[in-house]
Amino acid sequence: MTTPTEIISDAQTSEEKFLRQIMVRSQMKSFAADPLIMARADGVHYWDINDKQYLDGLSGIYVVSVGHNNRRVIDSIKQQFDTLTFSPVMHGTNPLAVQLANKLVEVAPDDMAATKFFSGGSETTEAAIKMARQYHRLKGNASKYKIIGRYHSWHGSTMGSLSAGGLKSRRAVNEPLATGFLHVFPPTCYRCPFDKQYPDCGLTCASLVNDVIDLEDPDTVAAVIVEPIGHTGGIIDPPEEYLPLLREYCDRHDVLLIFDEIITGVGRTGEMFAAQTFGVTPDLLCLGKGLSGGYAPIAALLCRKHIAEAFWGDPESNPGFVEGHTFEGNPISSAAGLATLSEILERDLCANVRTQGERLRAGFESLKKHGIIGDIRGKGLMQCIELVKDPATKEQFDPPIGQAIGRRALENGLISRFDPHWIALGPPLTVTGEQIDQMVAILDQSIADVLNGAN
Repeated sequence: MTTPTEIISDAQTSEEKFLRQIMVRSQMKSFAADPLIMARADGVHYWDINDKQYLDGLSGIYVVSVGHNNRRVIDSIKQQFDTLTFSPVMHGTNPLAVQLANKLVEVAPDDMAATKFFSGGSETTEAAIKMARQYHRLKGNASKYKIIGRYHSWHGSTMGSLSAGGLKSRRAVNEPLATGFLHVFPPTCYRCPFDKQYPDCGLTCASLVNDVIDLEDPDTVAAVIVEPIGHTGGIIDPPEEYLPLLREYCDRHDVLLIFDEIITGVGRTGEMFAAQTFGVTPDLLCLGKGLSGGYAPIAALLCRKHIAEAFWGDPESNPGFVEGHTFEGNPISSAAGLATLSEILERDLCANVRTQGERLRAGFESLKKHGIIGDIRGKGLMQCIELVKDPATKEQFDPPIGQAIGRRALENGLISRFDPHWIALGPPLTVTGEQIDQMVAILDQSIADVLNGAN
């Protein structure tokens, strides 16, 4: 029988025409001219259809938390296939979803009390926005509907999550977006938009959130949504006072605090949740990506006790949380989620993240010898380097070289996250010290290649 890989290989003589039929994340024409098509994976490695090996320095896209070809997760899914693959979501749920919901509440911070499942991160952040608005309506505050997000943020591709996000390149092509969304500057300390220096800055980036709530009128603001560590703006790692201040401001004005932990959750920062890393508990916590290790689509929205109780009432007057999706709490996905959490907890992969995160930070520090590393940011296995022409003045390269280095690293066998001015690594939580060193070595060589003008 012909395999999918063989079909693709056979089509390479007319590759561009063959690949026009699939729309991928990158620009279609440029992808078809130089396609990357993976055939198999194991541990922290991929192999493409030409059998070239790559180190997965990005966990796919911060998803493959417990490594590729993890037999525990695969065996759990196989076993579930023989029992139940789909349950009637309009009428109830299934044992695996109930177990996973309880496990998440058990490992979540403080008084998280209930879980709602989804298929992906965009659905989850969108649902968090809806839950915030519905919560206030149930509490008799229907005028509280506005959502405050941050510039440079990314919360997903659905219209509500996209409207909450602040990424210009994604917003502009889809405008006009939904109403009721406001944005403030994020805590980009390395390039402060207010020309201040931490710690003598008064945390203007945080106090502005309080000011915006006040100026908009607290009776109209439902929630503030943030990524504990912002991703798309260049791994925006906030000062330690920032998130506690947001918590204080939200409590002051009866505004819900939403943490988008689609990337930072499930061990990525060295604790099960970034909320625990920073010591701040949100009202709503969004999970996705690494929750199932990439073995099946699943995401989750966790809410604190006072939120859950608002949706628990007389059906005649309380409809519950009005939100539903076909594959929510799917038994196959739930089996993957349970097995993934078991791997992380029983193997204490959070401890490994802390250990290897320190090694990664040291590796990034060693790259300063090239004279182009301006800043190193992030926590655990979510860290980046910002590339500058002059570290003393923070002058950026013009044209930027981040993408050239990232593409060179890909040619040299390393998958990373690269933007014009920064490069990030986020390998699986199972990564070893030796593999971290290999990733840094490839990045080291790739920087040298680009600076030396290698083709």
